[in-house]
Amino acid sequence: MPKIKTHRGAAKRFGLTKNGKVKMNHANRRHILTKKSTKRKRGLRKGVYASDANAPVIKKLIPYK
Repeated sequence: MPKIKTHRGAAKRFGLTKNGKVKMNHANRRHILTKKSTKRKRGLRKGVYASDANAPVIKKLIPYK
């Protein structure tokens, strides 16, 4: 069997923890920030784990990470 190619876009956006959870950043922190509250923007800085439904799909895209 040939090696699986890593999806480069996914590799830049997601990481894996030692326990196999998928780490990612919050969305909605790029532009149109004036109407968002400071509290909301501060919360968006923190990382988050991918949902249980999406994690298996992301793991297939980044097999060697």
